[in-house]
Amino acid sequence: MNDQPRRRPAKPHRRPKKDPVRFLAFEALRAVDERDAYANLVLPPLLKKVRAKGDFDGRDAALATELVYGTLRRQGTYDAIVAACIDRPLREVDPPVLDVLNMGVHQLLGTRIPTHAAVSASVELARVVLGEGRAKFVNAVLRKVTAHDLDGWVEKVAPPYDQDAEDHLAVVHSHPRWIVSALWDALGGGRAGIEDLLEADNERPEVTLVARPGRSTTEELVKALGEDNSLPGRWSPYAVRMAEGGEPGALEAVRESRAGVQDEGSQLVAAALAAAPVEGRDTRWLDGCAGPGGKAALLAALAAERGATLLAAEKQPHRARLVERALAGNPGPYQVITADGTRPPWLPGTFDRILMDVPCSGLGALRRRPESRWRRRAEDLEAFAPLQRGLLREALKAVRVGGVVGYATCSPHLAETRVVVEDVLKGRGGEPVKAEWIDARPLMPGVPALGEGPDIQLWPHLHGTDAMYLALLRRTG
Repeated sequence: MNDQPRRRPAKPHRRPKKDPVRFLAFEALRAVDERDAYANLVLPPLLKKVRAKGDFDGRDAALATELVYGTLRRQGTYDAIVAACIDRPLREVDPPVLDVLNMGVHQLLGTRIPTHAAVSASVELARVVLGEGRAKFVNAVLRKVTAHDLDGWVEKVAPPYDQDAEDHLAVVHSHPRWIVSALWDALGGGRAGIEDLLEADNERPEVTLVARPGRSTTEELVKALGEDNSLPGRWSPYAVRMAEGGEPGALEAVRESRAGVQDEGSQLVAAALAAAPVEGRDTRWLDGCAGPGGKAALLAALAAERGATLLAAEKQPHRARLVERALAGNPGPYQVITADGTRPPWLPGTFDRILMDVPCSGLGALRRRPESRWRRRAEDLEAFAPLQRGLLREALKAVRVGGVVGYATCSPHLAETRVVVEDVLKGRGGEPVKAEWIDARPLMPGVPALGEGPDIQLWPHLHGTDAMYLALLRRTG
């Protein structure tokens, strides 16, 4: 008689089940990391592909979008939490593993997905994209994460505010420390303002449309969207906000370039330049850094109403093509060229109005491009500085005496805004320029909290816009 214990039959190997929503979100996160892609450019074609196959409905698309953007926005906080749950430096965790972990942490701490579902779905995703061994690691880490809610974890991993205010804010609000410091310097004030700003950076921005004057109206857009999915712009007379989201490209006016998607801050900058008083002639306008074309399209429409001509110049050929697309069908005369504003093909004193929306760090649009905060470095500003000064200097040469130049950036960083303007006006690093400030604040009627002037800084937490900066200068000699 055999007294040996009977061995249990081995469990049959189970192939991991692919969750299309989480797999797509993982694909998008890997593209952002591996190819330096932007989520707002990667995600739409991925969603379009799976929708075409009938694999996704609206709720699936919404969940995939939330997983991608939520994970990217809160990456700094989630990195700190994961680091507290492992016994090795975070840098030794392979990036694909960290993407699965952070997406799992977001489901546990940043959504209403039940705990067991968030863990099991993340482990199953790990089995599919990482393998069984790493899936066990993901399971162990996420089970540790379930020990606390988000507030409890933040209390554990963030240093006390009174010991290191900037590092505390960096962990709590998921921004690199240097960006916290730069934004605080630009904003001024105490703790409440900077916390409101950082939190606004982590909110999902509304989709805002622009009705280009003479080509579309806000009434047309409201009718096309329906009253339940439309809100008036806060400040811009051309703006309509999409209350429930949706696909702007489905609107006829957008398909025909009579309307477009454009942040209200961007609309305000273009409208302010168009409203600035000039002396004498007002027929030749220039957008010197026109890509991808939103401000150029609004300026072209405003110029057409006055019988003026817009020249839209863009250095990058592919961005120049986007400008052409945005301006297509404009009723007034316009021209799009590929040109470098620091080595312009036009003669000095040619234009009456010039917008120079210069390349910058993009710190004013972190709501829309959350991955930018992890990609940018403080030293990047040094590379932008000569270009920004060169573009402004050439713009002031290109405008005639009595004409106006608008210097704009989608960044509130002082080194990219007022410091650039003051350096150019004082001739630091180049020839002195004879120009005077114009108070831009009256040119944004009804918009509150515009500061002491004469320049303007918009803020996400105060105005619901990107953090656009505008300085208006009139050439005097």
